Amino acid sequence: MRWLLALFCLSFVVISQASVAETLDGKVIEKILVLKSAHQLQLINDGKPLKTYRISLGKRPVGPKLMEGDKRTPEGFYWMDWRKTSDRFNLSMHISYPNISDSARARREGVEPGGMIMIHGTPDTEENPEDLFHTLDWTDGCIAMRNMDMREVWNLVPDGTMIEIRP
Repeated sequence: MRWLLALFCLSFVVISQASVAETLDGKVIEKILVLKSAHQLQLINDGKPLKTYRISLGKRPVGPKLMEGDKRTPEGFYWMDWRKTSDRFNLSMHISYPNISDSARARREGVEPGGMIMIHGTPDTEENPEDLFHTLDWTDGCIAMRNMDMREVWNLVPDGTMIEIRP
């Protein structure tokens, strides 16, 4: 009976989050598409990009994430499953890495897949200004954006949105 209550509550949270998200020109964001080789994050509606942002990736941007600590950004299909504010990175939205395929591969290879992959903002302090990071691949595997872009994505993308990360 508890699992039924938990499922109901989770469904309610996802639905209520979706109703809070803003729209872009009256269109709801259906999916996030990340094109690693182009350093782009696109907000997708009806199969078409509505808005494109410049992103930074893990320090080793080529290839999929293989294990914890490899400094790579994952590739595959995931969900934006929760979000939080961050003293270090402004706003951050969690990506549901590892998925079933990532976990199975890591188990076969006897490694830990890693986790805590986020889309997040950029540090912005006097000693580390935001512009310093914008054109570098500097994360440990996350996807980073300028803080003003991250605020926009935060407001447009509800929890439960699919994210596809391509090479």
